Amino acid sequence: MRFRRIGAVIAAVGAATLVLSGCSAPTAESGLDEGTSVDVAWNQPFFSYNGLTSFGNATANNNITYMTNDWFNYYDNTPELKQNESYGSYELVSEDPLTVKYTLADDVKWSDGTAVDASDLLLSWAANSRALDTPDFDSNDFVDPDTGEFTDAFPDDVVYFDSGAQADSGLGLVHDVPEISDDNRSMTMVYSAPYVDWELALYAPLPAHVVAKNALGLDDNEEAKTALVTAIQDNDTASLAKISSFWNSGFNFTSLPDDPELYVGTGPYTISAFVADQYITMKANPEYTGENKPSIEEVTVRFITDPLASVQALENGDVDVISPQSTSDLVTALDALDKVTVLKGAEGTYEHIDLQFDQGKSGVFNDPLVREAFMKVVPRQEILDKLIKPIVGDDATLRGSQMIVPGAEGYDDSIAGNSSADYAEVDVEGAKALIAQSGATNLDVTLLYASTNPRRVNEFALIQASAALAGFNVLDGGSAEWGGILGTPGAYDASLFGWQSTSLGVSSAGPNFETGGINNHNFFSNAEADAVIKKLNVEFDPATQIELQQEIDKILWENFYGVTIFQFPGVTAFNDSVTGIDPSILAPTIFWNIWDWKLA
Repeated sequence: MRFRRIGAVIAAVGAATLVLSGCSAPTAESGLDEGTSVDVAWNQPFFSYNGLTSFGNATANNNITYMTNDWFNYYDNTPELKQNESYGSYELVSEDPLTVKYTLADDVKWSDGTAVDASDLLLSWAANSRALDTPDFDSNDFVDPDTGEFTDAFPDDVVYFDSGAQADSGLGLVHDVPEISDDNRSMTMVYSAPYVDWELALYAPLPAHVVAKNALGLDDNEEAKTALVTAIQDNDTASLAKISSFWNSGFNFTSLPDDPELYVGTGPYTISAFVADQYITMKANPEYTGENKPSIEEVTVRFITDPLASVQALENGDVDVISPQSTSDLVTALDALDKVTVLKGAEGTYEHIDLQFDQGKSGVFNDPLVREAFMKVVPRQEILDKLIKPIVGDDATLRGSQMIVPGAEGYDDSIAGNSSADYAEVDVEGAKALIAQSGATNLDVTLLYASTNPRRVNEFALIQASAALAGFNVLDGGSAEWGGILGTPGAYDASLFGWQSTSLGVSSAGPNFETGGINNHNFFSNAEADAVIKKLNVEFDPATQIELQQEIDKILWENFYGVTIFQFPGVTAFNDSVTGIDPSILAPTIFWNIWDWKLA
């Protein structure tokens, strides 16, 4: 299973109730226990070192890049945003206009020994603001429907950073090229409008020297950095086209690349081995000077897609930690193990079905009447009763909001004001009436989901059987590579997956639901929703933020966006050889404090 990286908005006031366990803060440890190692099972193979593209934006990738790259801040498991001053500092220079200055610590280095400097920050701005992109270019015509990657026909004369940035949100509001300090240690950005989540707007960069060397055919690191900065500052379209192309695709790999520069990082660990579909290993980064120094020298993430197989691997001692998608069989199997700690609780992820508003495989859901009909026959309660309640008990409930987590302030009012209650139970006759009204004759629905995920396979079967009662022909679109296919034009008609939260930022609505957002995989476009999202992006009052989220929620349900199903039940288990594991509800869940893990 693959969770998408940018997901649901978790209201800060409700987040504390969802924490899996205690709320300890990270502590820096200076001593590395040489020769030590830990093995962790994960349910999806790594496939891209750039988790900021529409292709690479997946938890399976971002777990790894989190451990191998430092940044100015991160969330602990309270969850609370913590500033990482050992990487650098940032300050609000001015509120009007909103001006933010980032300053790097003096000794921050990439794992190849190259200094991190403002050229790296500037590349992150260029890629994640898309301020220099070729206007009106549409990349959808150049996406391979079988893989989700760009084809060889992609034009080489356009500037296009595949980050999904929007012109009126986040870094998209920083229209002018940021200013770099004379010592090349600071970068200052000026926003064209206020932005509520300014602390989260800039993302950890890919190495500017590596991007420029590969894109521009250069050999010297400093020369490459200078060339990249010049290309950005001069808006050199020819050079930027090459830079953006390599940024988009140059870091996609499924085994260890021959070029070690493709996986340099700034974090406590660096990749040392990678075997396709089997495992990826990271060793302590000798160039790391930050405060989050690890104790365990080597971490191996083993790719085990079957939850029960991960339990067996834990029992056999092949892995030390697992955090699979939970099933009733998994919980039963874990309860039978000795000397294993099992942590259970809610995750910051929810299951849902999106319907393709445009560019679906059959076009069946271009008609809102047919979308509404399909939503009426998704067996939400049956899925909950058969697949979720056996894990967490009768307290499990349907999730009725796309915007607010159950239990958070505003959730109850939101589900009372949207139309989610209309889909609490299957309504076959209502669906048939809507289909008749629409006049639709083609009711083929290809449903995309993770075929390697047992729970999703079971969900698909329940949906297929229920929808057939109203005349829908739900076709099996399951794929082991479903995450790369997600958002690909013409590949499917509906998708079943989970949104996973990475922050408490209210502006997360934009990537998911705004026209052209990086996570708007179903081509939803609604002028009213776009307008409310714009208001939310600049709203600093918590009460008004909730009201705007409720308004967006209502619009989504009224336009038959799709259905939410349940909040994920989370299960993490580890043997008594490792300590310090204290999961967060936010991604990267178990890995957020990897530097605190120790061997008993």
